[in-house]
Amino acid sequence: MSDKKTRTRERILEAARCALIQHGPAEPSVSQVMGAAGLTVGGFYAHFDSKDELMLEAFRQLLSERRALLAQVDPSLDGEGRRALASAFYLSRKHRDAEVHACPLPNSIGEMQRLPEVFREVLAEHIELMTAAMVDRPEDADKALADLALMIGGLALARALGTGELSDRILRAAKSAVI
Repeated sequence: MSDKKTRTRERILEAARCALIQHGPAEPSVSQVMGAAGLTVGGFYAHFDSKDELMLEAFRQLLSERRALLAQVDPSLDGEGRRALASAFYLSRKHRDAEVHACPLPNSIGEMQRLPEVFREVLAEHIELMTAAMVDRPEDADKALADLALMIGGLALARALGTGELSDRILRAAKSAVI
């Protein structure tokens, strides 16, 4: 692939990642993504076979980015410490209000049943990997899974409410319930 084609593909993926964070994988159209990338729809099929292929790749990249952030947490912390630190960031106003470099799950999970099965497979793999990264012992996996569900659900509800006091309270309540 030429450098120009690679750069163009990355522009399209960056626009898709932003759209996915803000709207989920089903809503943004190809024309919206291409417009956000500063490109015309006509060039889309030189890079991707379908919208689902584009959004799946963007989804995978965003989830991988989330796992990489968790991997940066101090390795000397135990599982509870990693979950507490992860929840402090994840359930923050800054993360709730982020339009880029944020978790796509709050705006994506409600759409999973309408998407191709491969999206659920990617989501399941991500949840398993995140859970494993947040525990020291296998017997703690269900607690980490519950904490992860609380974090994703809490952030989804807080984002849905916007930036008001109730949204802030939900972030604080979910954060205090983790661990």
